[in-house]
Amino acid sequence: MTKPTADTESRAPAPAAAAHNETAVLAGGCFWGMEDILRKVPGVIDTEVGYAGGSTASPTYEAVKTGTTGHAEALRVVFDPSKLSYEELLEKWFFRMHDPTTKNRQGNDVGTQYRSAIFVASPEQRRVAEAVKARVDASGKWKSPVVTEIVEAGPFTAAEGYHQDYLAKNPGGYTCHWIRE
Repeated sequence: MTKPTADTESRAPAPAAAAHNETAVLAGGCFWGMEDILRKVPGVIDTEVGYAGGSTASPTYEAVKTGTTGHAEALRVVFDPSKLSYEELLEKWFFRMHDPTTKNRQGNDVGTQYRSAIFVASPEQRRVAEAVKARVDASGKWKSPVVTEIVEAGPFTAAEGYHQDYLAKNPGGYTCHWIRE
C-alpha cells in the first residue's frame, strides 16, 4: 500500500490478513463500480481500489488513465474463504458484474486500464481462475468469447484516497457495473 500524500486522503491500512483470509486482485473496468458491489458481498472483509499489472513504479491515476503505464484499474479483495470461496468470488460475482468479452473496454470506459483480468497469487488461484473462466466461456451466457486475462499478480498500488469507497461517498456516481443474471 502506498503512503498517502498531501493531495490524497488518509485511509487506514487494510486489516492484516489473518492466517485464514485470502486476497484476490481483480480488474474489470472502472474500479469504483467493482468495489461498490464486492464490498457488500458476505465473506468480503476489505476492499481497496488501486493499480495492477503494469510496469510503472508508483503509478498514479493521472498516469494510469492515459493507458500508457500497462496498469489496470483493479480491486484488492480480502475475504474469508470459510464464507466465500475464491471460486464463488469469481463465478458468482466477478464474471457477472462486468462484460468479460470486451477487450480493453467496459461501457464508456475504453483502454487497457479497463481490461478484464484476474491477477493470481498462487498456482491454486491460477487453477481455479482458469477452470471458472472455461466454465463461464462454455456456458453460452455470453455471445462472444471470454477475453479475461489470467496473469501473475505483481505489485498492487493503492489508488489515491479520493478513489477509495468512491460510490459510497458519492451515491449516484458513474458506474458501468451491475450483476447480470
